[in-house]
Amino acid sequence: MLLAIVEHVEHPFAKGNLTADGIQWSAERDTTTAGADAEVESVTIRPPTMGVLLEVEFGLTAAFRAVSSATADLIYKWQARNKGGSWVDLHTAVTKTDIGTTYVEETRSGRFKPETNFNAIPFELRLIVQCNESNEGRAKIKNSSYVRVVYSAS
Repeated sequence: MLLAIVEHVEHPFAKGNLTADGIQWSAERDTTTAGADAEVESVTIRPPTMGVLLEVEFGLTAAFRAVSSATADLIYKWQARNKGGSWVDLHTAVTKTDIGTTYVEETRSGRFKPETNFNAIPFELRLIVQCNESNEGRAKIKNSSYVRVVYSAS
């Protein structure tokens, strides 16, 4: 029996003390091995009640840069999965060629319909990044990033 359609909005990244400029970021994460994925941050989204996932809307902002190389290329993508399941790409991998040493902000947003391996509550969300040069990629996630979950509570 369907009881209600529930909407839950969460800002799961970069929690902590307020900052002087009003912008919070997650801890910076560096890549180590060239061509290998590094997880910037992973969170679990747990709406207050259980139900059937109908739709998820994302507004995800991260910043990327090289540590010291002017020629480093970074690749990143956001992924989600049912808790403990297989990761599903939320978009195709994005390549930033010769990213440089100044942070570049990128936002990926939109609605995502449930699919195999990402169709249940709770679910996990993460950002992964890799670099073509060892120890050169760096990334962080902005606190304004959000997840909006629409589900039917039963």
